[in-house]
This record gives sequence, structure tokens and C-alpha cells, in this order.
Amino acid sequence: MKVTLVIPVLNEITGMKAIMPQIKKEWVDQILFIDGQSTDGTIEYLKENGYEYVVQQKKGMRNAYMEALPYIKGDVILTFSPDGNSVSELIPACVAKMKEGYDMVIVSRYAPGAKSLDDDIITGFGNWLFRTLISICFGHRYHDPMVIYRAYRKDLIQQLDLDKDSSYEKEEKLFNTNVSWEPLLSIRAAKRKLKIAEIPGDEPARIGGERKLQIWRWGSVFMYQIIRELFVWK
Repeated sequence: MKVTLVIPVLNEITGMKAIMPQIKKEWVDQILFIDGQSTDGTIEYLKENGYEYVVQQKKGMRNAYMEALPYIKGDVILTFSPDGNSVSELIPACVAKMKEGYDMVIVSRYAPGAKSLDDDIITGFGNWLFRTLISICFGHRYHDPMVIYRAYRKDLIQQLDLDKDSSYEKEEKLFNTNVSWEPLLSIRAAKRKLKIAEIPGDEPARIGGERKLQIWRWGSVFMYQIIRELFVWK
């Protein structure tokens, strides 16, 4: 099993300088950055340290993933946030769990024994609401179905139609936003009864950069997706 650590960045130079020295290259088979056209020296940092990267052309996290996909060499993708929210020391544990035969392993901020220091009342309630609805509607009890920090088989992208614009375009147009595919990945993995695990992992406070959440728009999109997935797709 080969693992590619995929790290999307947009003006995250402060966090990267603190976090990236903690990540040992031998933990994974490839480290690939997706840069959303940063202007804070991120590109220069990647070049100076010899990191492999792709410069994103279209806005939105799922577009970032799609543009990086041809460069991903691993058959497992491990997505990671370099802004301090993801604990780097848990990368080996996440990889080890995938090697037990899971289709997806989530590093959960809300699993027993973990906590989030970057959460607030709104985001905490939102996660509770969506994980409860997913459990009721699709039969899998997640602790953290939204988080970026997770590993999953690369072939799930096609199997779950995550690479198709039709999986997102109506809701993105309706709410005038671009979304990532983690929530839909969680929903469709539950619908397919895939083998899913969660390991506890704290979410420390952000190190530098700006919080990019569009809470109300993204929340509306995710609610739309849950309702739609009850009646359509496989």
C-alpha cells in the first residue's frame, strides 16, 4: 500500500514553517502540496525545501483535489491541513489503521479522548447535526464526518462519483459557493457500507493564516446533499 500525503495550502506560510519540520518523509511514500495561488511566500518555501507541488487553477477545494489527482502516486490518499489544526504525529497511526484493511480512516476531533481547540458553538453544533443526520439516514455512526484529516482509497473517488461535477453543481450554484468532497465522501461511503474507522485526534488552534470556512453556505450545501442522497445515487 502506497500512501500520498496531500496538503492543500493557501497563504499558510506561518503554519507550514511550524508543522512541516515535524513530518518525516519516511512516514508516507509521497508528499504533494496543492497551492491555491498563495502570495505569502508559500511557493518559495516549497521550492526551497524540495517539496512536490501543483498550483491550482480553479477555485474550491474539490477542484484542488481534482487538479492534483494526476500527480498522486499512492493508492491511498491522506489529506492533511498544515495550518496547525492537524496533529502531524498521528500520520503513522492513520496509515497503520488503513493497513488493517479499512477503506477510510478519519482522524476525529470528536471521538472519545479527543478535543478541538479551534471549534466554536456554531461549528460544534453543525458537526453534531450532520453526524446525527448521517447516522439516521445512512446507518453509519460517525464522530466527525466533515474533517479534512483522513485517509481513504484513491479508487473511491471514481467509485463514489466524487470526480463528477454533477455531484455538486446544483447545490454550489444554488448557494453560490465551492465545496470540498469530504462530507459527500462520508455520506456515500456510509451508503455503500464501506469499512470505516475513526481514531481520536485533537484539533489544536490554528497557527497563522485565515480561517476560510463559509459556515452558512457550506452548511446549506451539506444539508442539501444529505436530503438528495436519500433519494438519488446508488
